[in-house]
Amino acid sequence: MSSEQVISLIGFPGSGKSTLGILLAKRLGTDFVDTDILIQNQEQSTLAEIIAQRDHVYLRQVEEQVLLDMPIHPSVISTGGSVVYSPKVMARLTAVSTVVYLSARLDTVEFRISLAPDRGIASAKEQSLADIYHERVPLYERFASVTISVDDGTPEALIDLLMVKLDTTSR
Repeated sequence: MSSEQVISLIGFPGSGKSTLGILLAKRLGTDFVDTDILIQNQEQSTLAEIIAQRDHVYLRQVEEQVLLDMPIHPSVISTGGSVVYSPKVMARLTAVSTVVYLSARLDTVEFRISLAPDRGIASAKEQSLADIYHERVPLYERFASVTISVDDGTPEALIDLLMVKLDTTSR
C-alpha cells in the first residue's frame, strides 16, 4: 500500500468516515478530502441547512456534481452517506480508488447520530433512520472492495485493522 493510492470511504452517517479518514490519511502520509466540506463551501451552508432550505434531493444533486467535478489525486476521500445513490459517482470512485465501506450496526449509528442531532441526513422526511439504513446497506455492500466493521474498537485499532485489509487487497 502506498501514499499514491486513492481510498474512498463510504458508509452511513455516524460510521466514522471523517474521523477514520483523517487518521488513515495521517498514517498513509497523504491528503484527506471531506466531500461534505466541499459541498458546504460551494453552497455556503451546512448540510442540515441545505436540506432544510431546499430538500434532500437537491443535496444529493449537489453531492453528485461536486464528486463528479472534483479532481481526484492520491488521498483519502470521505464521502457523504448518500453518495451510493449516484451510479455515476460510484462508477468514478470504483474506477479510480479502493472503496472502503465502514460498516456500522443500526444501533451504533442511532447512538452516534444522537450525539450530533444537527447532522444532515439526505432522505425524505417520512423515512425513519431504520428505513434509510436498510435501503443504503445493500448499496454500500455492492460498491465496497473492502469492508470493515466499526462498531467496536478505538479509532486507532480500527485503522490498524484497515491498514492490514488494504495491504492484503493491494497485492
